[in-house]
Amino acid sequence: MIDSEGFRANVGIILTNDEGRVFWARRIGQNAWQFPQGGIRHNESPEQALYRELAEEVGLQREHVELVGSTTRWLRYHLPRHLVRRNRKPVCIGQKQLWFMLRLVGGEHDVRLDASERPEFDDWCWVDYWKPVRDVVFFKRHVYQRALQELAPLVFPEGAPEPPAMPSSSARPRRRRQSGRG
Repeated sequence: MIDSEGFRANVGIILTNDEGRVFWARRIGQNAWQFPQGGIRHNESPEQALYRELAEEVGLQREHVELVGSTTRWLRYHLPRHLVRRNRKPVCIGQKQLWFMLRLVGGEHDVRLDASERPEFDDWCWVDYWKPVRDVVFFKRHVYQRALQELAPLVFPEGAPEPPAMPSSSARPRRRRQSGRG
């Protein structure tokens, strides 16, 4: 579902273990790592989308996780111009996401990246809580930091470790303009 502003409604999933580490998955056939996430279908609640996406992308069922909390509002990011598909209607310029914090109560053996016909991921690992902010694709970084910051007290009630400094905006890849002069 794409709203009137061009944002696709989506859920993000932060899965933790008992050590406060987070589930980090590699997109199939790419060197791109991210949290599980996916779109909310028409007539589907965000929580229903959460459990559907969790099963499709990670193979975990509701009984394998404990829902610890969620962000209080939508977090948005814009897609880079070259990723916006202008030939589709309505045009999607980015995503608005509700983020859910889950704790694994099942075993790691319950994780199945091949649970759906079209797997999203081909590898996964547990990483330090803030590592995803540094490693995710640049246009998602601020959303990852905001979600992790808001949900950190649910994982670290005694006080979360400090978030890393955000990479500068100059770290973003830029296209060079060609001048007509030679």
